[in-house]
Amino acid sequence: MVVPSRLGDLSVRAVGAVDGHPTVLWSSMFVDSRTWDRMLPTLLRKAPDRSYLLIDPPGLGRSEALHRRSTIAEAASAARDALDSLAVRQPVDWVGNAFGGHVGYELAAQPGLLRSLVAISAPVEPIAPALRRKIQLLKPLLQAFGAVGPVRAAVIEAMLTDASAADPAILGVVIESLDRPSRASMALALRSFILDRVDVSSLLPRIGVPSLYLASDDRGDWSPHDAERAASLTPNARALTIAGARTLVPLEQPDAVAQQLLAFWSDLATSDR
Repeated sequence: MVVPSRLGDLSVRAVGAVDGHPTVLWSSMFVDSRTWDRMLPTLLRKAPDRSYLLIDPPGLGRSEALHRRSTIAEAASAARDALDSLAVRQPVDWVGNAFGGHVGYELAAQPGLLRSLVAISAPVEPIAPALRRKIQLLKPLLQAFGAVGPVRAAVIEAMLTDASAADPAILGVVIESLDRPSRASMALALRSFILDRVDVSSLLPRIGVPSLYLASDDRGDWSPHDAERAASLTPNARALTIAGARTLVPLEQPDAVAQQLLAFWSDLATSDR
């Protein structure tokens, strides 16, 4: 289905219990909701009482193309639009990978929107200068030719470990995701949600919901130490590390991520009781 938002129609897949607790899965930049599919069967089997809402971010996947420059804060407002359109009236459990984690920080700092936050491989600082220079060099190629050649290679290197990139099933999800958006939409998303990303460390002390920050062991700009630091600034948060992954942790290590989600949600249920 598609739902309207201020950043265009967003593609949403709803699976699980129709009246279950709303659980949003928002994917990373460059890819779409298929990056959750390898762990979805485990979640449906072990937490069948949830309503899982898998949302393709603005300008990516099967969502409408971006037509103007935006911000992560506005993407968070678009997420609120989507939840309003879906008639979600209770606080949601938010699970965001990279870009999805950035959106989650914004939402979690607003009272009453989230019940909990899981941010996976989601740095709270802007991108490092060296990475910014590299992206700016590749951006004209992306605008002119799309995610091919050196652009595709750079995205795969940033998203996947060498072992994951050698797995045709995992690599295929990334390549197919890269091929869906238009060149213009992908370039605008790159500018809006990566190059223009700001430091949100100041938001962390305002996050009042239980939070889990999952780092990988192979992403340089959000190391386990970085995740621990972010958790120390968040009133009710803890950090854990998933081995054998880079940025697309749910795609690379679905069983490990599912295990941590289920344990986190079980603790939430215990606290609620």
